[in-house]
Amino acid sequence: MLKGILQFSHHLLEESVNVGELVIDATCGNGNDTIFLSEIVGKNGHVLAFDIQEKAIVSTRETLINNGISNVSLIHDSHANLEDYLSKEENQTIGGAIFNLGYLPRSDKKIITRPESTITAIDTILNRLKQSGLMVLVVYHGHDGGKEEKEAILKHVIRLDQKEYNVLQYGFINQKNLPPFIIAIQKK
Repeated sequence: MLKGILQFSHHLLEESVNVGELVIDATCGNGNDTIFLSEIVGKNGHVLAFDIQEKAIVSTRETLINNGISNVSLIHDSHANLEDYLSKEENQTIGGAIFNLGYLPRSDKKIITRPESTITAIDTILNRLKQSGLMVLVVYHGHDGGKEEKEAILKHVIRLDQKEYNVLQYGFINQKNLPPFIIAIQKK
């Protein structure tokens, strides 16, 4: 059976992330992906969860507390600054990452992810992503600014060297209202 967008994004990460690894939730939103990542890395793993909105950080913190989760660092900052929160040791690797691009559901639709910051975060993660590691971008593009971000990201990831990365696009093409789709990047 075909998996829905969010279900498929989680499936991909379940297949590639190992217990004990460092993973990134680049847009923690309401904390759903943060909890998912926390569970797959286990108590000895760690999640860095970013969001530029205080509302998202507060919501995610509440969700983590309610679920007794303690292996997450919430970071109220842009994912573009991800490098500042990683170990300075060059051998530190990232086991996997997820982005949900667009805006925080039930929030200010003018506060959106931007192509420049997202591309910076993508490149930072790719530099540290483990071999066979996976980054998943769930691209919501049916809002003001969404088309521009979608086009910039597609243009960027299409250029990734096929000798170093596999890049997958997954989405339902017969749905109305600009449905979200996935871009998955696997480091070879």
